[in-house]
Amino acid sequence: MNWNHIGKSACPVARSLAMVGDRWTLLILRELFVGVPRFEDIQAQTGMSSHLLSARLRRLETDGIVKRQRYSKRPVRYEYVLTPKGLDAYPVLLALKAWGEKWGGFTPAEERSTKLVHLKCGYETGLQLICPSCMAPFGARDISATFGTKFAAERTRRRRAFLAHRRLSS
Repeated sequence: MNWNHIGKSACPVARSLAMVGDRWTLLILRELFVGVPRFEDIQAQTGMSSHLLSARLRRLETDGIVKRQRYSKRPVRYEYVLTPKGLDAYPVLLALKAWGEKWGGFTPAEERSTKLVHLKCGYETGLQLICPSCMAPFGARDISATFGTKFAAERTRRRRAFLAHRRLSS
C-alpha cells in the first residue's frame, strides 16, 4: 500500500500520517511551534538539505498545514506560519515530546530540552490526557476502541488481500 492509498483510508491515524508522517516533517513542525519560521533557520536546526526542506514545506503548504508569508521584498523572502490546521497538530508534538522524554534514553539527571509554560498562569505543563466527562486522567489501558463500519470493512479487505497475496507468493 502506498501513501496515496493511506491518505484515503477510513482511519484518521493513517490520513494524518499521509500528511505529517515522516520524521523531517515533524522536525519542521517542531521548529514552527517554537517560533522558527524562516527557511534558513529551519534548515540550520533540522540539518535538512535545501531540496528536502523545500519539498517538505511545499507538501505542508499543499496540505494546508502551513502558509508562506513574505517578509522581505528585496530580495523576496518568505517565512512559514502554521495555519489553524497546522496549529491543531500541537498535541501530536507534545505527545512525541513526552514519549521521547520517557523512552529516548535520557538520564534522570539530564535537563529537559524544552519547558512548556502556560502563559495565562505561568504553570509548567505538558501532555495530560483527561476525560472530558469525569475529568479523570487516562491512558491506553483505560479505554476501549471499536471500529466504525467503513474502517472495519477496510481492515477486512486489507487482511483478505494480504492473505491472498501471501498464498500466491508461497
